[in-house]
Amino acid sequence: MKNCIGPIALVTVCGIAFPAGAQSADPRIGRHLVETNCSACHQIESGGSLRRPLAPSMMDISRMPSTTELSIKVFLRTSHKNMPNIILSPEEIDSVAAYIVGLKGTK
Repeated sequence: MKNCIGPIALVTVCGIAFPAGAQSADPRIGRHLVETNCSACHQIESGGSLRRPLAPSMMDISRMPSTTELSIKVFLRTSHKNMPNIILSPEEIDSVAAYIVGLKGTK
C-alpha cells in the first residue's frame, strides 16, 4: 500500500500543475479571434477589397518574410500607434499566431 501513495500524489500534483483547461494553439480559435478583433481593418478572406488601405490583409501578413510564429506573438504583445490595443490571453495569442502562420500554405 505504501507504494501506491507516491503515484497518487504525483497524479494529484500534475493535475494542479497542468489544469484541464490548458490547451495548445488552435488555428480555428485564432481565425475566430481575428474575425472578431481584426476584421474591421484587415481583410480576412482572400479576394475582395482591403478595409483600410494601410492595413494589410491576413494573407499578406502571413507571406511577409519577417512573419514567424514568434514575430506574431511579440507583435501581439506590443502596443502599436496605428492599431487598437487588443488584450488577448497567451493561449489566444498562440492560436492567432497558429492561424496566421497557417495561411502561408493557402492560396
